[in-house]
Amino acid sequence: MIFLTRQNLKDTLKSVLSKEEIDLVRASYDIIGNIAIIEVPSELRKKGKVIAQSIVKQHKNITTVAKKIGTHSGVYRTQKIKVIIGNKNTETLYKENSTRISLDIAKIYFSPRLATERLRIAKLAKPEEIILVLFSGCAPYPLVIAKNSQAKLIYGIEKNPIAHKYAVKNIKLNKLEKRVTLIKGDVKKVINNLGQKFDRIIMPLPKDSKSFIKEALTVAKNPCYLHYYTFSTIENVKHSALNIKDTIKLLGRGCEIIDMVKCGQYSPRVYRVCIDFLLK
Repeated sequence: MIFLTRQNLKDTLKSVLSKEEIDLVRASYDIIGNIAIIEVPSELRKKGKVIAQSIVKQHKNITTVAKKIGTHSGVYRTQKIKVIIGNKNTETLYKENSTRISLDIAKIYFSPRLATERLRIAKLAKPEEIILVLFSGCAPYPLVIAKNSQAKLIYGIEKNPIAHKYAVKNIKLNKLEKRVTLIKGDVKKVINNLGQKFDRIIMPLPKDSKSFIKEALTVAKNPCYLHYYTFSTIENVKHSALNIKDTIKLLGRGCEIIDMVKCGQYSPRVYRVCIDFLLK
């Protein structure tokens, strides 16, 4: 992932775009492996290739530049993209926090902007913990936790069969078969078949996590740490935390709010936030 300063990006495009066009350029973009993913405003749709070529000139490891089309959508929260220049193959190998992650950016949900947050969770994990990651995708959370903590076992549940396939591949790629267990399926249908209770549960699905709290509580030890992700403005985050706390209490568990961590911007004034709870 990279965030170029607006001035740096302007400098690279001064000779090919007008001042008005440069003002419209989105200053930040993601790099996942050898692929850069950019946003191109509708006013600059004919200039996408020029912007992409500038990025390739700056980063010799980038062989493909793709642009986002719309937002993440569908059951599997995938991002529609269109390759502007480079290889049409959207599979890549991404490195993060001592792990290697193989994925197809067009077929599964993945955010490199959560790299710091994934490491934060890994550093919180205690020796011998048994951890559950819901909606685990291609397994970035299980991989980072396993590589950067002394947790005993990490389980991941993922519904998207393509993401699960990459997760299995990534566990082998990182030689973590003995510490990571992956389950393909709907959380609501498979969680009670795990035969396991957990010391820590991670719920990285900001838009829908609330509808899975009941399932998480059924497999939570006493005590258990719960990392709940949501979208919120800074002004509203405490209200959101108290709302989830009330929901947990209505489901029969006591809990304490430990922390509220901002871990990425979703839209103007709206952030992805992780609320850390201690279930009792």
